[in-house]
Amino acid sequence: MSLILCTDTSTKACTAAVANNGMVISKIQIKQEGYKHAEQLHDLLQSVLDEAGIMWKDLDAVAVGKGPGSYTGLRIGVSAVKGICYARKIPLIALPTLQIMAVNAASKSSLNAQALLRPMIDARRMEVYTAAYSSEFNELEKVQAHVLEEDSFAEELIKNPVYFFGDGMDKCRHLFEQHSNAHFIDDVIPAAWSMAVLSQCAFEEKMFEDVAYFEPFYLKEFLAKPPKKLI
Repeated sequence: MSLILCTDTSTKACTAAVANNGMVISKIQIKQEGYKHAEQLHDLLQSVLDEAGIMWKDLDAVAVGKGPGSYTGLRIGVSAVKGICYARKIPLIALPTLQIMAVNAASKSSLNAQALLRPMIDARRMEVYTAAYSSEFNELEKVQAHVLEEDSFAEELIKNPVYFFGDGMDKCRHLFEQHSNAHFIDDVIPAAWSMAVLSQCAFEEKMFEDVAYFEPFYLKEFLAKPPKKLI
């Protein structure tokens, strides 16, 4: 038996779950307009453990969504789980946030074997963070920052049914919604409960991170800007 605490804080949806051998036994979510993960994450993790009837000492590993996503959200989540893993001397598992979204999307829609999954995280203006996955969640295209245009993903849409989802999806809906191969799945987030099977596979294969040196995958460097009132 392996008990894994899962969490993702890369978007405004802060989620947590406990998985037992790849099966979700408890889950919880907070979604707000502002990023209040720092204030609420530890209470969220405690709540999901209490719901599962699990104590901290029972955990075999902790899994976290590694990004890309919100710089602040990722820092908070990764810092929290690193502290837990260090204190409890248990492994840290890091999973791609976009792959987690692909698993969640598949649970909400019937996909054929040729489906191509296109998770999208809003990266301001017409830019999104995206990658391409098969219906079996294998990575077909690496994560990239993509500026959406009318001819974006044109070759993919000719060859395969393409499923778009995530908080960046609405930026492309009006560009592709008339295409017969374009499909849109609403309300897809990088949910911690979608990490259960992925984290179990990583645990069995001992795909662990170095707790001391692991950093989130930001994709882009964070650029601090002065407050508007000072400009």
